[in-house]
Amino acid sequence: MQIQAAVLNEFNTPFSIETVNLAPPEAGEVLVKVAAAGICHSDWHVVEGLSYFPLPIICGHEGSGVVERVGEDVNGLKPGDHVTLSFRANCGDCFYCQRDKTNLCEVFSPVLRSGLMQDGVSRISRDGEPVHIMTGLGCFAEYVVIDQSAAVPIRQDVPLEVAALVGCAVSTGVGAAMYTADVRPGESVAVYGAGGVGLNIIMGAVMCGADPVIAVDTNSSKMEIAREFGATHTLYSDDESVGEIQALTGGRGADHVFESVGLSFLQERGLEATRPGGTLTLVGLTPVGSDTNLPGAVITRTEKVIRGSFYGSVNTKRDFPMFIELYRAGKLKLDELVTRRYQLDEINEAYANMLTGEVARGIIVF
Repeated sequence: MQIQAAVLNEFNTPFSIETVNLAPPEAGEVLVKVAAAGICHSDWHVVEGLSYFPLPIICGHEGSGVVERVGEDVNGLKPGDHVTLSFRANCGDCFYCQRDKTNLCEVFSPVLRSGLMQDGVSRISRDGEPVHIMTGLGCFAEYVVIDQSAAVPIRQDVPLEVAALVGCAVSTGVGAAMYTADVRPGESVAVYGAGGVGLNIIMGAVMCGADPVIAVDTNSSKMEIAREFGATHTLYSDDESVGEIQALTGGRGADHVFESVGLSFLQERGLEATRPGGTLTLVGLTPVGSDTNLPGAVITRTEKVIRGSFYGSVNTKRDFPMFIELYRAGKLKLDELVTRRYQLDEINEAYANMLTGEVARGIIVF
């Protein structure tokens, strides 16, 4: 079938809206009509060539939709099901999957970086040549063919725009606080970056009972938004922020500091803002090949813990439906998270607005 998609043909160039060919699903795969796709900075890393994927490629790793067709040997999914898309397909049987670390699945991890399906073939082509997809999804397109484990069924009375956010921003942010860092009631939290992921870290910390919850950002317009999402304090992100965080936490630093932007100097600043014995959780993805200077002597003497958090350490089949229920219970402000909607042909405008910081979470609706 022929579909419309936003194709990246060269690094550091705009997306091009093109007609491409989509093959039907093979065994274990499903065809999904995309309803919504989130505008996330991780896709922009691909545009800049800082998170390498082969070209040409269709980006988009945060989405939702409706199942239209299933291939052979598909279990638990049928046409008409509403699904949140997961950018971490998983086998369910490998070393990591059996230890509830499906986000680190050793079967699918190398496949998802290839821009192809598990059999090494793309389901999308243009003029007879393959077009790659980002992380097994490529949901900046009207339809996707994906592995069945990347389509998580959800209840149908929840807006699909909200369901799309669960696929990345919510899971990455809330999961980082809830699962990776295991924030406990009464612990202090500081979050560097109050964008889509940072706001979800804040909401996750609040649900875990953290106090205070300190949001740190360079964009003053995000300060009020961060408070609406549960931050008790907001600070401007500069060299003074470390001392201000310490002043708000008995002079020690925060029990938990999260870096959600993916900048080396913020990771270094985050370590300074972490109390001795506390935990720095790195959530944002720094550009491939970049270095962060985290002094070993300081880490040793202060027993500070540094943790990476990939996809919020979530188990998508278990946690996507749970996040949906938390939204329905009023615990997650997901309607408020979407600050602007776009059509697919407005994708370049959407990313321009994201880069200026004027939009917390933009979303493409189909």
